[in-house]
Amino acid sequence: MPSNSLVDWLATRSPEQLGLIADRAALRRHGREPSLRDYAHLLSQDHVAAELVKYCTLPDVQVLGAVSWLADQRHGPFPEDRWRSPAPEERAVSRSAVLDLLAGDDPGLRAEAEATLDRLADQALLLPPHGEQVVAHTYVHRAMAGGMALGRPAGQLISRHFNAPEVHRVAAALGLEKAANRSAAEQNVVTVLTDPARLRALLDGAPETASKLLELLAHDGPLLETRCFHPAGPYGYGSTGKYTFFPGGSGHTGVDWLAARGLLLPAGLPGVAELPLEVALAVRGEVRATFHPRPPSPPELPPAERAEAASQGAVVAVAWQLERLLAACAEQPLAVRKAGGIAVRDTKRLAKQVGQPEETVRFLLELCVRADLLGPLAEPAERPANRRAKAPDPTYVVLPTTRYDRWLPRPPAERLVPVLAAWVTCRDIPLWWPDPDQTPVALTGADDPDAVGLRYALLEALAAAPGRRAARAPEYLMAAATWHRPMRVAEGLPGAERIGATMREAGLLGVVADDTLTTLGHALLGLLRTGQAWREPEPVLTPVLTGLLPPPQTTARFQTDLTAVVSGTPEASLAALLNAVGARESEGHAVVWRITPASVRHALDAGHEAEELVRRLRAVAQGDLPQPLEYLIKDVGRTHGRMRVVRSGCCVRSEDEALLAELAGAKALRKLGLRLIAPTVLISASSERETMDALRAAGYAPALEAETGVTLVEQPAARRAKPSRQTSRL
Repeated sequence: MPSNSLVDWLATRSPEQLGLIADRAALRRHGREPSLRDYAHLLSQDHVAAELVKYCTLPDVQVLGAVSWLADQRHGPFPEDRWRSPAPEERAVSRSAVLDLLAGDDPGLRAEAEATLDRLADQALLLPPHGEQVVAHTYVHRAMAGGMALGRPAGQLISRHFNAPEVHRVAAALGLEKAANRSAAEQNVVTVLTDPARLRALLDGAPETASKLLELLAHDGPLLETRCFHPAGPYGYGSTGKYTFFPGGSGHTGVDWLAARGLLLPAGLPGVAELPLEVALAVRGEVRATFHPRPPSPPELPPAERAEAASQGAVVAVAWQLERLLAACAEQPLAVRKAGGIAVRDTKRLAKQVGQPEETVRFLLELCVRADLLGPLAEPAERPANRRAKAPDPTYVVLPTTRYDRWLPRPPAERLVPVLAAWVTCRDIPLWWPDPDQTPVALTGADDPDAVGLRYALLEALAAAPGRRAARAPEYLMAAATWHRPMRVAEGLPGAERIGATMREAGLLGVVADDTLTTLGHALLGLLRTGQAWREPEPVLTPVLTGLLPPPQTTARFQTDLTAVVSGTPEASLAALLNAVGARESEGHAVVWRITPASVRHALDAGHEAEELVRRLRAVAQGDLPQPLEYLIKDVGRTHGRMRVVRSGCCVRSEDEALLAELAGAKALRKLGLRLIAPTVLISASSERETMDALRAAGYAPALEAETGVTLVEQPAARRAKPSRQTSRL
């Protein structure tokens, strides 16, 4: 149960502060704002704290690790049994002890540490009351005990991972007398390793290779991949957890010297050794936690001179690409594979229609789905004739949602707002495909919990070098992003690939241009800092995008070669009119439509009238409409609809014209929707079976006729019983 102090503290928080916690930890369900009691209950759970920790900076993580380590020293190791977890206040530590561990006597560092403690309290990772005692969340003690980059005590490692022969071997290497039993030998070894003076004397005699390794492990982390130990028996479910020395040693003289004397011990994993706590403290010389309160400084970088112009070009381009992409999906929905994702052939088709690489199309499709402009629709499968047979699974297609119809008439700036908000909060990196041997597939439903944090960290890193081409310094980007979100940035090649993919996405959207963060990028970063990116991005993004996008054009220039040209971005109603009457040929600084007999016929098929089209085109024309264009529209209009295709369920014919006139006026047959289209022909809106049944019920005697004119004999199938096994030979 959450404590009353947590509920009371939450009552002092502003709606914005509570909203930031709710957004980062995804506490809202179905858009409902939690109550204070709900907040307290959720914040007491480990999985919520785990999400909040992922938004911590490097100093935040270092402070939490220091608090957890101090609690271990004061109260003992945190129980591994979740059912025996102590209450957070039972593992409280002194605030002054935390500051001493982080900053010593340095007043500047102590002020930074105080600010970090306050920041962690605001995120409910340090619990109230926030006084002299620091009370950390249970998750912090369970998951961040290694935050000090110090190993476990030597006695714990020896008792857990060594058998008696290994304990006696270490004792002999330390020059101790032969003990009577394992317990005595272990006590003797632990006494040496926990005696600062004797341990210091032992370290002073270490060879150079061992000394260098000790410095590295003491400051950068206690674990080392090496082959100096291997399991004493099978590893896995039947493992005893005991290790023995690897025959012949590890091949590294420094490692073997340390392992022989118990200065490196098994970590509990094959091929991994651990530096004991006492040894690390002896090497460090003092008990001080690593604390880096400031992010890495950007290097000297060249200035970005074309950032805003390039950003404007990218924003204009993506606005057009989105419109073309969604229009193409509306015209021909995308098929969904049984394995999930969009069929590759549809992605290729869209890439050709939009005029962009397949990678860009996959990226834009993902954003449209996240912005709720595209969605799946189940197409019912035809039921089998046999009612007992299993109905086939429905097939799915992806097509625009109803929100698209409200989105399309808006100005370009307002259209881009939900798309950019979807990108900055997207739990995926669409341009990153982890398996190079597989063909990338769009809309696979990937969920990457670290994507938003990585995006946030990169925007922060770029913002620290305003007006400079920071994107050209990958080492700085990696270091700065890791400082801002250490729990979100992967190490090594995967981390670099994810950063590169995120930067390419930012470039496509105009968030990054000329290798620097643009005005649009700064606006998105501000939304992430305040949490408004999840709730109300419109007030911030709309003015920025309006300033980037040129005003939409409301007129077009019609030429004698039957083309229409719009210089710049056409207004939504103008684009809709030209899309209806023509086929878009090219786009860029100017958009060109070609008007042909087929395109005019398509407009008339959609319900437009020829005279109406001419009138509307005159209203948006710069000058007069060319005569060839007017002649084309009127000529196609004269021939359009001279023949009609009638949609019907079936037809009824008879040589008796009076009988058909009677049927057409009969009230009992009104539900059939009978209509006389010739003196001897009626059409029915119902199927032939329904029409036959209704006519017979009304007292008439129709006959069924095939398409060839041959009268069909209706003979119901005779009912038969299914033979049993005993009579199947008859």
